[in-house]
Amino acid sequence: MCRNIRPLANFEPAVTAEEIEAAALQYVRKISGSTRPSRVNAEVFDRAVAEVAAASTRLLESLVTAAPARDREVEAAKARQRAAARYGTA
Repeated sequence: MCRNIRPLANFEPAVTAEEIEAAALQYVRKISGSTRPSRVNAEVFDRAVAEVAAASTRLLESLVTAAPARDREVEAAKARQRAAARYGTA
């Protein structure tokens, strides 16, 4: 799976429509093997992105968890620490 698709569930503040759309676009790009479809395939590509975004929205709205919501800033800081350890950056 695409590395830059991030988990979107159980965050405070809640996920935005733009974040869901971006994840859907990355997913469709990955499985289609194309970052920019030809004019012939543009409509199908855009429809696939919309359908994946809609399914993702339904999924995220339906999930139930007992875990406390994660903080975006804390998770971003953890990711930066992991990247620094992995790539040896300061």
